[in-house]
Amino acid sequence: MNVRRHLIPTAAVTALGLAALTACSSDSADAGNTDKFDVVASFYPMQFLAEQIGGDHVNVTTLTEPGQEPHDLELSTKQTAELQEADAVLYLKSLQPAVDEAVAQAGAKTKIDAASLTELEDHGSVEHDHGHEGEEHAEEPSEEEEHALDPHVWLDPVKYAEVAKGVGAAFEKADPDHAADYKKNTDALVAKLNALDTRIADGLRSTTTKVFFTNHASFGYFAERYGLTQEAISGLDPESEPSPARIKELQEEAKADGVTTVFYETLVSDKTAKTLAKDAGLKTDVLDPLEGITDRSEGDDYFQVMESNLGALKTALGAK
Repeated sequence: MNVRRHLIPTAAVTALGLAALTACSSDSADAGNTDKFDVVASFYPMQFLAEQIGGDHVNVTTLTEPGQEPHDLELSTKQTAELQEADAVLYLKSLQPAVDEAVAQAGAKTKIDAASLTELEDHGSVEHDHGHEGEEHAEEPSEEEEHALDPHVWLDPVKYAEVAKGVGAAFEKADPDHAADYKKNTDALVAKLNALDTRIADGLRSTTTKVFFTNHASFGYFAERYGLTQEAISGLDPESEPSPARIKELQEEAKADGVTTVFYETLVSDKTAKTLAKDAGLKTDVLDPLEGITDRSEGDDYFQVMESNLGALKTALGAK
């Protein structure tokens, strides 16, 4: 289906999520030279895969710490040096320019780009409002800016499973002594993701409306997978400001499509979402793009947060 989206140009996409500290992860000071398979992950969805697939055989660290502003991630000299010592680096190319540059120069034995393990899609055109306040005419966008590949593949359990299979295969090749365990863990994770896909599909099969509003355009793959339409206040960058015309458009669409709820995130300001909801007479709720897990997250890991998201969407869309 054609999912209507308003994205920002790829060059402006620097957003990656926050990462959670779990039993398998450790402080970045322990990123290399352990007696385990040392993996450096760029942000939470990559960290979660590494931990689930690697199990007891891996030492996983993350470049994006809990509570860290995801859009302004800059690597320290220490972190850059740790990439040289890692056995493997797991990242999603194009989301963090600083990470991409550091990985390109790093001496890590295995470099795993999650974006190469599934197919990224362009979910729509970009909304442009390049003019400054008080200016009547905005700069015309270049052809390159018109479209951007959506990086949020982890919010589609089917695509996330594709990435998991690729990561598992890379671990098996890089650390053959534990290949059997990596294969077993990958198969178990993929089975859980397939089961989650079934639960979401069943839960959202029959709803009063198929349209939902989000703070930023992160649920494009999710919407396409389950026959929904995402309308984002901002583009791929949750910090971008929507134009007045965009806000008016959303207010009118809420009435036309029976939208009840404006979703916002735990890691980004909810000011614009709540203002839109108030002006349009809508409710607000949290829909977590899972770019990181914090104390404010509705769940302790990927699966718990996705279940919470499903519950919130069922309520907002009027699931029957």
